[in-house]
Amino acid sequence: MKDIINYHQKHHNLTQLAYQSAWQFLMSRFFNDDSLEEVIANKLHFAREARREIEELTRCIDWKRKKEGRRRKEAKEVLVVKRWFCVIENDLSPIKLWNKVFIGLFSSIACVHRAAKENHKEISEKCICSLRNAAQNRDVKVDDLLNGGAVDAVLENIIQPTLNNKIADKILKYFVNISKRLKKKNEGEMEEEERKELKRKVFDKLEEEGYEDTITSFHKIFVFLEIKYSLGTLLKISDYFVIV
Repeated sequence: MKDIINYHQKHHNLTQLAYQSAWQFLMSRFFNDDSLEEVIANKLHFAREARREIEELTRCIDWKRKKEGRRRKEAKEVLVVKRWFCVIENDLSPIKLWNKVFIGLFSSIACVHRAAKENHKEISEKCICSLRNAAQNRDVKVDDLLNGGAVDAVLENIIQPTLNNKIADKILKYFVNISKRLKKKNEGEMEEEERKELKRKVFDKLEEEGYEDTITSFHKIFVFLEIKYSLGTLLKISDYFVIV
């Protein structure tokens, strides 16, 4: 499968669906074979390829077109984009060989989210889930999430009047993960200064959108919400967001 992907990158012999399927097959074996990580991240350049394919596909999608009933067949490009996000959503959390190319992937995810949030809710939600999983990964730099536009994309969801429990839960965990990492002090003087500066940037971003106290409020209620949510208790998580 590595050879198939590598050959396509040189000769472009596969359709977009076939190329995505090859990646999906390879990535599904990632969890059982750590040696694949070096191949996936640095030799086949997963982040670069995923970004390029998604951007190419999304240029062919009419994001403003609304679904006309359940029977209307989705465009091929929409289906392939959904499949890419199934892979991205699952694999941003465990990957350890992190590099700056992923910032570009974050930017693409943020752009797709904005384009899809009106008429393609499933894709939009997968974007948020992907960014949530990236924030869980300790090898992902917080400033990469900030520079890639991931923070902006997630913040835009908080003010949506149709915010549902599932997405509210993902947003909550996204900011809690970032906040926990920003709270950990570094021993090195230079690293500690960088942490403080990054923390200031994140809170400035929250302040711009009117959410400067939101991260603090998340810490106070997160355990309670997580227990209630996991038990299936009827609870609208978005009601607990603090809007300053």
